[in-house]
Amino acid sequence: MLTRLRAGLKTAFLGTVTATAACARTSVETLARPEGMRRYLLAQPGRRLPGKRPLVIVLHGAGASAEQVMGQAFPPSPLSVWLEIAEREGLLVIAPDAGAGGWSDCFASKEKVEKKDDVALLSALIDKAVAEYDADAERVYLIGVSRGGHLTYRAAVEIPHKLAAFSTIVSGMPPPHAAPAPTAPLPALFFGCTADPLMPYRGGKYFYMLGFLDPISSIDDSVRTWRELAGLSDEPRVQQIPHRHEWDWTRVTRYMWGDAADGLQVGLYKIENGGHAEPSPSRRYPSLISKLAGAQNADLEVAEAAWEFFREKRAALAAREAAFTSACPALP
Repeated sequence: MLTRLRAGLKTAFLGTVTATAACARTSVETLARPEGMRRYLLAQPGRRLPGKRPLVIVLHGAGASAEQVMGQAFPPSPLSVWLEIAEREGLLVIAPDAGAGGWSDCFASKEKVEKKDDVALLSALIDKAVAEYDADAERVYLIGVSRGGHLTYRAAVEIPHKLAAFSTIVSGMPPPHAAPAPTAPLPALFFGCTADPLMPYRGGKYFYMLGFLDPISSIDDSVRTWRELAGLSDEPRVQQIPHRHEWDWTRVTRYMWGDAADGLQVGLYKIENGGHAEPSPSRRYPSLISKLAGAQNADLEVAEAAWEFFREKRAALAAREAAFTSACPALP
């Protein structure tokens, strides 16, 4: 009885972590920038595979940190599974800190960007990883959650030549009038939750968010922007993700446009009844947080799904395919 009580209290207040594999080691690093020293966590696998190493940059949400998103601070983050993937697959993972004032994302004013340009930070981190950590410049992947997703969108618009693919989680694009539109196609993967109480799946803004968030485009419109830019057919391949638990009332459907895993693809994991939370069976948010943020799906490991999408993507291949698509647009 006491054991069950302790387990219940832990689930309610601390959440749960079920790690089943070795994790890459992390170190705290700094990079000098015009705004001052910037901190980031660097994860490197314990063994070296032949050749250069893919690089995944993970961007935390508002109010979080590099430590939180890498599983070293409360609450447990599903994106910390990247440390297991890094050790298993020989990846480099970098998680920068937003620092004071949060990210200068796609909604940031010109004045804020001039004071702290976080896309320039990402570009500098990529250059440093290529020069000093043996990262593969053609295999750089960017993934962001919530406001980290908003910075991901800005980077995909401004430095697409440095990215092989990107992914956003519970984060809609800015409306067309609010930020520059993308002009270069990129492979893109979206995770959207239909019952998100912070960033509406259908776009806009909830009245109770007051001045804390800007209105966003819907997840479907965000997907459509990148799909149409890539010249992909509007008919996706659809897959229902197997359901694991009776107590989990969320459901996941995967939509994928584009057939080539090593080419231009746009994907969407649509999580019915899911809240503002990354899906994961192994990193579960405290139930008290879920009461506020909404249900967390347990059918899908978000980092593993993103890695499956990223794995074969190459910047050079994506650029060549994008050039061909521009010259030979898809037939209606």
